Amino acid sequence: MAEQSQKQQAEIAQTVKKHRKGRKRGWRSSLTHKILLINSLVLLIPVVGLMHLEQYRLSLIATELDALSIQGRAFSLSLGSTAVVASQVGDEKLVPELTRSLMRAMLNDIGVRARIFSTSGEMLADSLYLAGVGGPVEVGELPVPGGGGMMDRIIRFYEDIINWLPGHDDWPLYREAQNQSAEDYTEVLIALNGEPAGMVRTDTSGRLVLSMAVPVQRYRQVLGALMLSKDAEVVSKAVQDRRRDILAVCGLALGVTVLLSLYLAGIIGRPLRRLANAADYVRYGKGRQYEIPDFTHRRDEIGDLSGALRAMTEALWSRMDAIEGFAADVAHEIKNPLTSLRSAVETVARVSDPDQQKQLLSIILDDVQRLDRLISDISDASRLDAELSRADMEEVDVAKLLEALVEIQRVNEDGPTFEVIVDDEKDYLIPGLEGRLGQVLRNLMANAQTFSPESGKITLKAQRQEDRVVITVDDEGPGILPGKLDAIFDRFYTERPQDEKFGTHSGLGLSISKQIIEAHNGTIKAENQKSPEGDILGARFVISLPTGQG
Repeated sequence: MAEQSQKQQAEIAQTVKKHRKGRKRGWRSSLTHKILLINSLVLLIPVVGLMHLEQYRLSLIATELDALSIQGRAFSLSLGSTAVVASQVGDEKLVPELTRSLMRAMLNDIGVRARIFSTSGEMLADSLYLAGVGGPVEVGELPVPGGGGMMDRIIRFYEDIINWLPGHDDWPLYREAQNQSAEDYTEVLIALNGEPAGMVRTDTSGRLVLSMAVPVQRYRQVLGALMLSKDAEVVSKAVQDRRRDILAVCGLALGVTVLLSLYLAGIIGRPLRRLANAADYVRYGKGRQYEIPDFTHRRDEIGDLSGALRAMTEALWSRMDAIEGFAADVAHEIKNPLTSLRSAVETVARVSDPDQQKQLLSIILDDVQRLDRLISDISDASRLDAELSRADMEEVDVAKLLEALVEIQRVNEDGPTFEVIVDDEKDYLIPGLEGRLGQVLRNLMANAQTFSPESGKITLKAQRQEDRVVITVDDEGPGILPGKLDAIFDRFYTERPQDEKFGTHSGLGLSISKQIIEAHNGTIKAENQKSPEGDILGARFVISLPTGQG
């Protein structure tokens, strides 16, 4: 037996393992992927917006232009006072040699390129070119060695995407003519008219070029224009530094987000997998040694799911027990008339006395009728649950239902009388199935008729008690045997009057009635009516049904 049990356990485990192959666990879990994706997007979307930094960059550009303006005004004042010569007719003009000398003295190592234009538009000097032995020498800074790290590559990739988008930085293109003049630069033309002006351009490599032109004046007379220009490397570097800081914080936050997401996926996914695996074991197992894990202590939705699955499993086992018990009871109840029927059939073939044959045939007919009643009641009881689960509840007036049932009984003048007691001023509406509730009341009325004397009275009473309607059915019969108040609702329980023909009732009426009432979220119980002296005055059945207004 132990080896067989171990083999069975191994087969169940193999079946469950095969069924679980399609389930992904850990990193492969779709739930983990979704949690990671959602949490990462929630973090990354605002980070991408923060990295744009367009307003920050524009403010830096404005600051750089202001700095160029201040430098330009200071240099232009020096030019206007030291690099000007007067002609014989009194006209003043800038001296190119003096301007170049002054340019070398004042603009040494400040990273700014200066160009001076005369009032005629001719460029007099350019700090990018210095006079040398072999001619002009171009001065420039060497590029910074190294390609940068991973973060720099990420920033450049982001900037390439931003620059690729339409509508971004629609600055004019910076170009230098071979022979430069004032007409090549709008800001210079404005400065020659006496007003300072600045411009922002981009060169062919995408770098920003900032320029500021100021008039060179002597006693408010415009003698030329000074144009200072520089690339916006300091602006780009400042923006990149801020983006690098944001990326560093983002990386740290993303790491924490991933860890928290994995933790969240774990505390959600692991219990769900355990519940699913336990459900598989319950499904494929052949016994009750497997049970659903209890997570109700979590006090969350998974705890609710665990409790619901455990309750459902218990309900399924209870239903299976009920089906098993019902099948055993049915087999037992059917076996009795079948045994009697078989005995009568075998006997009738051996007897020749017509009276005995007639008696045996009567027994056979009674057994067949009893089997017919049993099968009909069993069929009704077996499909009752399914019917009640599919049917839609409707509004039922209990008072009218009692009146209608009693009115039908009053047609028969023989037997006990019926009386209905209701308060016409109260509401007796309940949600339910009128046909099934009528079936319950007919069973109780038929049961009361069976035990009541012919001159007795059966009373049906309806009362309203808060959010419930209570129905009582009283008779004046011998009452219910002590200790049988609950047993009478068991299947196939029969306790009939001695003068009643055996087999007239199947014993399922009260069991079916209890099943119907409980499906309506109500209760039904039996008790005995007693006098002050303790004598039994009759039986009483009490039905309590909710009104649906509580």
